Amino acid sequence: MRHLLSAGDLSHREALSLLDMAEEMHEVQRRPIKKLPALRGRTIVNMFFEDSTRTRTSFEIAGKWMSADTINVSGKGSSVSKGESLRDTMLTLDAMGVDCFVIRHASSGAVAQTANWVRACVVNAGDGQHEHPTQALLDAYAMRQHFRASGVREAFEGKRIAIVGDLLHSRVVRSNVLLQRTLGGQVTLVAPPTLLPAGVESWGVTVSHDLDAVLPQADVVMMLRVQRERMAGGFFPTAREYSAGYGLTAERLARVRPDAAIMHPGPMNRGVEISSEAADAANSRVLEQVSAGVAVRMSVLYHLLGGEGGAR
Repeated sequence: MRHLLSAGDLSHREALSLLDMAEEMHEVQRRPIKKLPALRGRTIVNMFFEDSTRTRTSFEIAGKWMSADTINVSGKGSSVSKGESLRDTMLTLDAMGVDCFVIRHASSGAVAQTANWVRACVVNAGDGQHEHPTQALLDAYAMRQHFRASGVREAFEGKRIAIVGDLLHSRVVRSNVLLQRTLGGQVTLVAPPTLLPAGVESWGVTVSHDLDAVLPQADVVMMLRVQRERMAGGFFPTAREYSAGYGLTAERLARVRPDAAIMHPGPMNRGVEISSEAADAANSRVLEQVSAGVAVRMSVLYHLLGGEGGAR
C-alpha cells in the first residue's frame, strides 16, 4: 500500500490483512500501557479542514500509541485560511520531511489530488460527499467481531447489510458499499427517493424505500445521520415525518432480529434517525465501532509506514 484513498482500492487480501492487524492492535488498546515502538521516528500530520471528533482523535491516538510524532493542523489554523492554495500548503509541509498526511477536506477528490503532489503517504479521512475508507474498515471490523461472537467464521459472505438514511450526502455509504462488494456482503440501501444518490442503481446494491420490509432480514442495520448542514432544500417535510418513515424508532426496533447488529458511524441525532432505545439496545454496536476506530487506524498507519514501503 502506498496510500489509502478509497475503499475500492483494496483487494480482498489487503482488506483482510488490515482487519487482521487491527485485531492485534485492539489487544494493545486493552493493555494498561498502550505503547508500541512500531512507528518511532515517523512523522504524521493530521490535516482536518472540516470539524471532526472521532476520526481526528482516533488517528492522533493511533499514531501516538505507535510512537510516531503526531501533529494536528486545522484549516482555520493553516496558511490556507490566509489565501494560500492547498497545493502550496501541502508541498510546504511535505518539504519538511513528513512521512504521512491524514486529510479530511470538504471537496470531493481533494485528498486524491493531494496524493499526486506529495512524496509522503496519504490517508483519506473523508473528502466531501465522496469517501471515508477507514470508517468502512472500522465498520467491517465491528461487524466481523459481532459475527464471530455468534460463531460465524466466514464473516461477510452472504451477510445482509442494510444501510439506512441520508445516503445522498454520505461519504460513509460509498466506502461501505465498495468494501462490502470486496468482502462479500450483500448491501441494501434504504432511503426516501430524495435522499438517494444519482446512479445508485449501478452500485451493485439493492435499493428499497420500505424500511419495515428490510429490517427482519438484515444481519446488520446501519443508520446514517441526517446531514442537515449539507441540505439546501426540502429533502423531507419535517424531522418527525422522516423519523416516522425512516428512523429506527422504539416501535420499529421490534422488527430487528435480536442477533442483528445495530450500527451508526456517528454523530447520532437521537430521536431523528435513531431512537435512544435502539442506540442503547443490547445488540447496538455503536461504541464497539468507536473502539474499533483506533485499532483500525493503527493498522492502516502500520501498513503504510511500518515497513520498507513506507520509506520516503
